[in-house]
Amino acid sequence: MKTQPEVWLRGPVTGFSSALQPVVHAILQAQEEIHQLTKDFPSDLLWERPAGMASPGFHLQHIAGVLDRMVTYAKAEILAQQQFDYLKNEGLANKDLTTEILVGNLDDQITEFLDFLSVLDVNTLPDFRGVGRAQLPSTVGGLLFHAAEHTQRHVGQLLVTVKVILAN
Repeated sequence: MKTQPEVWLRGPVTGFSSALQPVVHAILQAQEEIHQLTKDFPSDLLWERPAGMASPGFHLQHIAGVLDRMVTYAKAEILAQQQFDYLKNEGLANKDLTTEILVGNLDDQITEFLDFLSVLDVNTLPDFRGVGRAQLPSTVGGLLFHAAEHTQRHVGQLLVTVKVILAN
């Protein structure tokens, strides 16, 4: 089986500004790795927390939630109650959620995130954006970079957690 190079080594992704290619590459790489990692992952193990680590279900929910929240802030909007509710429920065991549902939800959120990037005016990247109730200072570019690096961080944690769970 021939494997492809990582996304960032495949060239520019059509439909996105060159300024946003690193973010697009990181998100698409994360999506591919999540699909490989969760293929055939048993849903009854989604909420396992070996050694107190965050569960695979948490990571899948959290990545989707972060992408959603960063787009909201990048649009200079405040979080809606539904987003606060989602945040509060990230990682809470829910036997109604399967691996396929969580990965599908994440795929939908990645699509929304990339759709936002595809129409973003890159001239707004340095524009101030307040984060949270305290309106902590960031920029559009900072929020998008955070979405990419935070996603990658959680993919790494998900990888370790899944491997530990499956080894036991």
